[in-house]
Amino acid sequence: MAKRQGSSKKKILELLEILAFAFILSWGLRSAVVEASTIPTPSMSPTILINDRILVDKLYFKFSGIHRGDIIVFNPPKNLANPTGDPWIKRVIGLPGDTVQIEDGKVLVNGQALSESYEMAKPDYNYGPLQIPKDSYFVLGDNRNASYDSHYWGALPAQNVEGRALFRYWPLKEFGLLAKQ
Repeated sequence: MAKRQGSSKKKILELLEILAFAFILSWGLRSAVVEASTIPTPSMSPTILINDRILVDKLYFKFSGIHRGDIIVFNPPKNLANPTGDPWIKRVIGLPGDTVQIEDGKVLVNGQALSESYEMAKPDYNYGPLQIPKDSYFVLGDNRNASYDSHYWGALPAQNVEGRALFRYWPLKEFGLLAKQ
């Protein structure tokens, strides 16, 4: 009987070790490699809709940098209200050193109008010009007229970027990569 109790304690200890390892591995992957996120607003419509579920790749930018057209997940600048504390998602429009202006329904980067097939509607506002500071980005939602983005609060500090939207896994009918368009 004593042998059986020792065996049970050993199995419980092994199970606790496995659970602890799984928790540490899961936490490590989530904080450094990939994280699931749910979209709470229509600011990225029609590309990403409310309640879509995406995976955020947190390693990509460490190796390849951020490019115009990337969809990024970030923490909003500290001076903005963020009641939920959740990260935000927008598309990169302006890179460090670029001059961004929005005029007559066109987004201009360094004086050239962008061709944006992903845009829900042309912007109904004017903005800028603004030269993007070093280590910052200009981000806009694809739903330009219903997005709280850089045209309200200016450039996004690079240190706020968490990662890029890699792919949508829900709803299943929309499953796939969220590549630049």
